[in-house]
Amino acid sequence: MRRFPLSFIVLTALGGLCAIPGAFSLAGFGGLLHPVLEDPMAGLAFVVSSVALIGSGAFPLVIEKLKESEEA
Repeated sequence: MRRFPLSFIVLTALGGLCAIPGAFSLAGFGGLLHPVLEDPMAGLAFVVSSVALIGSGAFPLVIEKLKESEEA
């Protein structure tokens, strides 16, 4: 069984959670969640933040793969 780094799991999960209100806001339903999310630019900020979180989570995963390839 493959083990993923904890930071990869946490950052990817936070990125996924951040993408949900961003998608709602960009689809035009953000006002149902919160009045601030009626603005599509707020949704865009959430989507950009989620991409950044997922990208940040990928770094520990890549470093772990590089360490595994060096050991083999």
